[in-house]
Amino acid sequence: MIISKLQLETELLSKHIKPTAMRILVLEFLKAQSQAVNLSDIEGGFGQSDRVTLYRTLKTFEQKGVIHKISTGTGVKYALCDSRCSEDSHRDTHVHFICNQCKKTICLTQVHIPEIEIPSGFQLQEYEVLARGICGVCSTK
Repeated sequence: MIISKLQLETELLSKHIKPTAMRILVLEFLKAQSQAVNLSDIEGGFGQSDRVTLYRTLKTFEQKGVIHKISTGTGVKYALCDSRCSEDSHRDTHVHFICNQCKKTICLTQVHIPEIEIPSGFQLQEYEVLARGICGVCSTK
């Protein structure tokens, strides 16, 4: 699916993000991915890029609810958020699946996560559910 520059700009503006050339390129790249990607993957998609500007773009996207960060245990990956996310909160809590064979990190947004009950006096601010195994592609090889 091809997304126009105007659609990308409109999406960024709806999240109160100024649509700079780098931000548009990064959003377009992330929308083309079927799995979570790390900083090196994103850099590789642009050839020559300014790592500082790229990192700032990712930080802005995370703060504004465009992407979420996934701690994989071996590094950090990024994936697009659900449209319900905002700078006030991420509302797309879901399972992140890491394939032990191909090492892809996939958001399983259709998997329901039960509510977590915590002891009185604790304040839950965020949580992650990380699952590991063999993905559907690798299990059929």
